[in-house]
Amino acid sequence: MDPLGEADIRNSFVNCSKGEAKRISLPRDLGELPWADLDFLGWRDQGARDRAYLVRPGAEPLGITLRVAPGARRNLLRSSLCSLCLTGHSGGGVDLLAAPLAGPAGRQGNTVALYMCADLACPLYVRGKKGSALVKRLEETLTLEEQISRTLRNLDAFLSKVAPAGRGA
Repeated sequence: MDPLGEADIRNSFVNCSKGEAKRISLPRDLGELPWADLDFLGWRDQGARDRAYLVRPGAEPLGITLRVAPGARRNLLRSSLCSLCLTGHSGGGVDLLAAPLAGPAGRQGNTVALYMCADLACPLYVRGKKGSALVKRLEETLTLEEQISRTLRNLDAFLSKVAPAGRGA
């Protein structure tokens, strides 16, 4: 993935107002991220841990805001599986993250949610650059490229629910 600049990131968000996008806390280490190992940019807001953001690159990057789903309970004794990259995590390594829908439906409070790696570092887990604390990633017969493609298909399926008509409004 090619590095994204602040303006590209802020202009990519489809499920929040332009004013909200201007106030989003970007990653502090934006210039130091391992861009070559990222298929999308995901991060948690350091000032509000219940908020997260995800940007899918492309000719026109697509960004969404996320929140930890209210009432989502973590069972610290069980492992959970990320629905994007299929990485297993123990305890709180997976969160149910909800995204407001783009456009009028989102302004009415409609959301979609998906279980995702709590730190949104799916591309690093898939590549083996980052590991889960207590759960070893399952060995697969798929090649690395096939695993990356599957992760992106899962992400695109989720994004199409947030902004079904392309970029939303």
